[in-house]
Amino acid sequence: MRGIYQNILHAIGDTPLVQLNKVVGRHDARVLAKLEFMNPGGSVKDRMALHILEQAERRGELRPGSVIVENTSGNTGVGVAMAAAVKGYRCIFTMPDKMSEEKVRRLKAFGADVVVTPTAVPADHPDSYYETAKRIARETPNSFMINQYHNKENIEAHYLSTGAELWEQTGGNFTTLVAGLGTGGTMSGTAKYVKERNPRIRAVGVDPEGSIYYDMFHSGRPSTPHTYKVEGIGEDMVCGALEFNHIDDVIQVNDRECFAMARRLTREEGIFAGGSSGGAVHVAAGLARELGRNATIVVILPDSGAIYLSKFFNDDWMKDNGFFEPEPGAASVRDLLRGKSHILHTATPDERLGHVILRLKREGISQMPVLSATGEPIGMVHELDLLNAIVEGTYHRDNVIEGLVTPLQGVIDPEANLEQLRQVFAQDNVAVVVQSGRVLGIITKIDLIDYLSRRG
Repeated sequence: MRGIYQNILHAIGDTPLVQLNKVVGRHDARVLAKLEFMNPGGSVKDRMALHILEQAERRGELRPGSVIVENTSGNTGVGVAMAAAVKGYRCIFTMPDKMSEEKVRRLKAFGADVVVTPTAVPADHPDSYYETAKRIARETPNSFMINQYHNKENIEAHYLSTGAELWEQTGGNFTTLVAGLGTGGTMSGTAKYVKERNPRIRAVGVDPEGSIYYDMFHSGRPSTPHTYKVEGIGEDMVCGALEFNHIDDVIQVNDRECFAMARRLTREEGIFAGGSSGGAVHVAAGLARELGRNATIVVILPDSGAIYLSKFFNDDWMKDNGFFEPEPGAASVRDLLRGKSHILHTATPDERLGHVILRLKREGISQMPVLSATGEPIGMVHELDLLNAIVEGTYHRDNVIEGLVTPLQGVIDPEANLEQLRQVFAQDNVAVVVQSGRVLGIITKIDLIDYLSRRG
């Protein structure tokens, strides 16, 4: 029985390990879920936040009157804000606009200032939540930045706490560790600890489609990132807190798989966890079928479902975003593509501006996907950007278009339904149909209108 803690920070850690019984089969491997959402701040990030702040205090970088600045998807911010409330620091957080409203309100409840930034910009863009946090830190006197994405103390926190705790709970008797990859600190630190004690334990990272980690691990090259809905895992940049040398494999999941399993965990196991937890359990369940009953898998569940009630726990949100299974016979994006011309006009970044303009004019189109030498989508070139470049005198007909290529937006899978397609158009994008790293076609609003009118 636990005694009396001096303050809430002493309640961090010692989270339970619970066997899953219904989302895995009777003949599958045993799956044990580490319930990190039972930390007082509601996530695994409490461990890292406290460790980094205490190390900064020891070095004198964080002192009375300091202002803590950090870019966060929400959970790190809560861990930091909770510790700051106890220790007496002010906090300023930047957060991308795809995050749930509950996350923003929760940070404000701790007294933090929150600056919301656009999601659909590259990591090095001045308006990204990374760069905005850096700018605020530069402009704020006596500021301290957590720098969770590149701070090696992120890894150290989980080596000292999560890994050691997990080893003690299991007695080292497990074969596989599964965890989502966000900053990478949780997996890197935990895997490092357990693999030092038993190198035969396999560490499997979970990465959402649209993130760069899967391709980084398997090919050594980052893929072109695109937006996705699940929060807290995946990245569009290489993080210093992720050390691939502690990881044996990376498996991809999609939004639908993450959300469907998170809902199953709640309804079948009574475990109220977030979407990244759903993704991790989806992978763990698949491995359990492959490995069979002689294996034991530990999967880390980072945060709670309570902060996603307006999102994937909301049936209307799931329907609006196309994550419920479509009705039998419902049309898909692939069906629409079959009914239109399959001539896909693309450009390369080394094409000259004048040539691209002639092609746009000849084909009667206003944009083209830009592909790498290996055929992978890099971005888009739009007629408006070409026009502005010429009018402003910054580009001439003989210049290559590389500097005018914008990030790829409106990416959609060919198996998506027409409601998901409509959501892309609601963001004022054309839909770029991509499968396995290849562009299959472009769909515009008029294409959808024409298809629906012909179907009656």
